[in-house]
Amino acid sequence: GVARILAQWADSTLFWAAMAYTLQPKGAASMWEGAPPEVAKAFAADRAAMSQNMTRLRPADATAAYRSYLRRVAHMLEQNDFLLGDAPCVADFAVYNPLWFTRRVPAMAGIFDATPGVLQWMDRMAALGHGEKEKFDSAQAIAVAAASQPVAIRADEHFQDDHGIALGSRVSIAAESFGTETTEGELVAYTRTHFTLRRSDERAGTVHVHFPRIGFVLRALA
Repeated sequence: GVARILAQWADSTLFWAAMAYTLQPKGAASMWEGAPPEVAKAFAADRAAMSQNMTRLRPADATAAYRSYLRRVAHMLEQNDFLLGDAPCVADFAVYNPLWFTRRVPAMAGIFDATPGVLQWMDRMAALGHGEKEKFDSAQAIAVAAASQPVAIRADEHFQDDHGIALGSRVSIAAESFGTETTEGELVAYTRTHFTLRRSDERAGTVHVHFPRIGFVLRALA
């Protein structure tokens, strides 16, 4: 519903404005101040590889867009403690993520000065904490997947075909602009908000991989 749509907006449009604003030269310098040069270089190389052929917002455009988005978030918080009511939902966590990144870079955090309600909401989100944590490495995650079976796709799940690709087809999915590696598999769900692929792997067994529709490209494979 609305929460999921808002979360997808946060993970795409808001995220890119926040990153372009925060990682402009003075932000990057502040972020890596005191860090070994090789750490900053490794981070830059990693992000460059993930954003090949991506159209980047210029700092001035990113700043203007980010301020506009923060005003929208502030407006949503005028009557509520959280974005959609009295309790946090998936939208709150998705919106919080890019804003948290900016706030932790002192040279760039002044953009929040015009929206104090957003800062108060961020403090409420931070107060939720991180729950109970336990160490869980990649090998353990693969072992759990191998010992499990995907949840069955509900028969009543809404099917919305905008591509002329039937369920059961072999397809590929890739992000439009960031981390554009393709993922291939069998299309088993195709709803108003997401795609789901069934994949089989020697180590992980059969898994369902979910992608939001916004920001991702679906193609049929021959």
